[in-house]
Amino acid sequence: MSEAVLTEPAMNAFRRQAEACRKLGSPFTTALCDLVAEKGLPSGPVRDRVTGWEGQMDGGADSVPLRLAGALHYLALSGHDARLAEIYPPNGSDMPAAETIFGTIDRNGAFIDRYLDSPPQTNETGRSAILLPCFLHLRDRFDLPLVLSELGSSAGLNQNWHRYRYEYGPWSWGDLDSPVTLACEWRGDEPPPRHLRAAVSDCAGCDIAPVPIETEDDRLRLKSYVWPDQPTRLARLSGALSVAADHPPSVDAAGAADWLTRRLEVERPGVLHVVFHTIMWQYMPPAEQQRAQSLIEDAGRRATADAPFAWLRFEADGASDGAALTATIWSGDMPGGETVKLGRGDFHGRWIDWRPGS
Repeated sequence: MSEAVLTEPAMNAFRRQAEACRKLGSPFTTALCDLVAEKGLPSGPVRDRVTGWEGQMDGGADSVPLRLAGALHYLALSGHDARLAEIYPPNGSDMPAAETIFGTIDRNGAFIDRYLDSPPQTNETGRSAILLPCFLHLRDRFDLPLVLSELGSSAGLNQNWHRYRYEYGPWSWGDLDSPVTLACEWRGDEPPPRHLRAAVSDCAGCDIAPVPIETEDDRLRLKSYVWPDQPTRLARLSGALSVAADHPPSVDAAGAADWLTRRLEVERPGVLHVVFHTIMWQYMPPAEQQRAQSLIEDAGRRATADAPFAWLRFEADGASDGAALTATIWSGDMPGGETVKLGRGDFHGRWIDWRPGS
């Protein structure tokens, strides 16, 4: 086994991912990405694949460093590589050493090469802690049942947001017996009324490549993309998967615009229809974004006081402190709708800064 330096684009991609992991509280994945950026990869199929990658390798595009990190975590979680599992959290206490990591890649090159085919999908359940105040805010404003349409659903785990327990410090919401408890630091203004119930009458979503969760291997793959030294995230994913076993999400294999064309044809009097998405808009091609936005805005212009419509998004906006929470609301009085900034939130749902209308 011999290590070889990566190409400059590959080294930069791993360096940038290391910095992102550092900011998001994963020293193990930070060290892993730093190791690859500094020393390269063993000669073989994995190095050939990474150095010959066509397209952008960064987190905002193909996320190649996280594909590799997921492959290694899968080998540890599954026990397919016992020597790797010994040093991986929660078993090991050391940072990833070159000898162990490169030995694993050398032994499992063909498997890792195949694993790199798929983009990382965590279906970050923590984002439900960002969504809950938004849905309560809309329920308080309209006092109508909710119909929810999610774009970029992944495995659809956030469709079960109303079946989770939430702890925000000064306030809480949801069933104490839920297998999922989401702890989120509350910042900013007073929360929406906590007595409100979810009242979800229909919820469905779409994804261009839905993440299967039917088999144990499917579920293990989803867990592999959660950073191994973040046990809280892994625990809530496991809980969300148990909820999904009893309440299977509805996720159609379709692009956002094609799915919205069908979904928005149906008239829904007496409910508030909310199209929502979390950290996915940036991954759509510009033409798809334009089509989807046009369909949403057309649906908004058809809204009435009896059938209001809202577009809720939690998306990166280039700022360094998390992502922006924004809603555009139509109720028949303003053709262009009313766009409201609701605040900001952490990408993994660790905190929310709630400032509706600021």
